[in-house]
Amino acid sequence: MKFTVIITTAPYGQERAYSALRFALTSLLEGIDINIFLLEDGVYVAKTSQNPAEVPNYLEYLKNCIEAGAVVKACGPCSKARGLSEEDLVDGVQLATMHDLVAFTKESDKVITF
Repeated sequence: MKFTVIITTAPYGQERAYSALRFALTSLLEGIDINIFLLEDGVYVAKTSQNPAEVPNYLEYLKNCIEAGAVVKACGPCSKARGLSEEDLVDGVQLATMHDLVAFTKESDKVITF
């Protein structure tokens, strides 16, 4: 089984991205393959050098997902519009296009958006 998780919200402003990462990590632990697509402000989830105080570090959750086998792509145009390049993103995250999101969707059994 394979799920695609689409994250559209920035970290720390709301808890949607946090819930998405927890869902993805739990799915991986249950043996489900995971694709994660970062869209719109969701691209900030992969920004390096995050070190929040007194709240969960979303970047660490994303790294754990990658280490557990998740395939993670970030919308290239969304990243560019927000001043982010691939070098600004954590290792293991590739810049992508809508064609990649379509491919993720086609190969998945379920798609969930946060």
